[in-house]
Amino acid sequence: MKRRNRAQRLLRLTAVYLLLLPFLLLGWLYSRLPDRVYLEPGQALLLPRFGWVEPMGFHGSQNAASTQVVGSYQTTLSLGGWLPIKNIRTVVTERTQVTVCGTPFGVKMFSEGALIVGFSDIDSPGGSTVNPAKAAGLRLGDRVIRIGQIRTENNDAVKEALEAARGSAAEVIYVRSGEQRSTTLTPVWDAAAAQWRAGMWVRDSSAGVGTLTFVDPEKGVFAGLGHPISDGDTGESIALRSGEIVPCEITGCSMGTVGSPGELKGKFLSAHAIGSIRINGENGVYGTTRTGFSGQTMPVAFAQEVETGDAQILATVAGETPRTYHVRIEKISDADPRRNMVVRVVDKALLSRTGGIVQGMSGSPILQNGRLVGAVTHVLVNDPTRGYGIFAQTMLEQAEQVATAEK
Repeated sequence: MKRRNRAQRLLRLTAVYLLLLPFLLLGWLYSRLPDRVYLEPGQALLLPRFGWVEPMGFHGSQNAASTQVVGSYQTTLSLGGWLPIKNIRTVVTERTQVTVCGTPFGVKMFSEGALIVGFSDIDSPGGSTVNPAKAAGLRLGDRVIRIGQIRTENNDAVKEALEAARGSAAEVIYVRSGEQRSTTLTPVWDAAAAQWRAGMWVRDSSAGVGTLTFVDPEKGVFAGLGHPISDGDTGESIALRSGEIVPCEITGCSMGTVGSPGELKGKFLSAHAIGSIRINGENGVYGTTRTGFSGQTMPVAFAQEVETGDAQILATVAGETPRTYHVRIEKISDADPRRNMVVRVVDKALLSRTGGIVQGMSGSPILQNGRLVGAVTHVLVNDPTRGYGIFAQTMLEQAEQVATAEK
């Protein structure tokens, strides 16, 4: 009897799991499908990475978007043309042509507020040590935007604000994880330095080297890196107050090894800016151009057109001129907007020179079938021959926001 009851319970449990399985699979598929798809006028809506998915009510060569003119339309994706899964936005537009670069560029950025990058205790007159910033609850990575009545847009303003307080409690307005907060800080006199101090080290600017992905000469905008510029000490994305890009030359490279990413080393060639940074976003650095840029004119691939298999990257690992190197796109994902591809370097020349993907190559254009399909963004620390990439379509959307804002 007990065995029979146990078997019946097992059968009921199995039946429940079998009933839930289709819903779980549909939920998984829903999360993996894109929210938006771009098409040229007359182009069929095909999603090669999702073989059984097609517009609701259409099969084979028929397609809901294939006869649409330029515009934005709602489309219902379905399994086999009859089981609805997800409503998406289909944008029918003329395909954009851009100047593909792959050249290095120097970045100079000034942050909005003073970023806390360290703490230093202060000797008090009684012989003990104090730290007003820590006592006020401030942490590494907090961005101080005002002390008292003084806006702290640079290091000098922080010093000025502490001097103005002269040992009295001052309100501190700061930003942590995107949220504005306030606290009270009381500066102390540092006799050794002969100044009022808060016990914190702050930084108001950043500089580095990256790779320019593309320029849209018609709209006068550029895109690079494929990820935000972050502070080297805190890892926090820098809140942009102002910034510019300048010409740069790659002067050396430390090779990447397992557990230790390599790095391109470069020098700024001029203080004359060739572009102004407008966005330091999660998927790259974008701005307006001030001069012309050399490169190859290529169409931008829509995200659904990117395929696993052979591809190329344009990268500059010495001097100022990019070279083409062979890679393989091993994996593609529509779910993560910052990690759309896994790319593996197969080019022996690049492997012998850098060990694979290194810091400073972020933004290197990824090419496939005569189109710009994406940009390199990160290296896999435990395998420097592999790295992540972002869709060029995503970067183009962000660059177009800059162009719209400048009108």
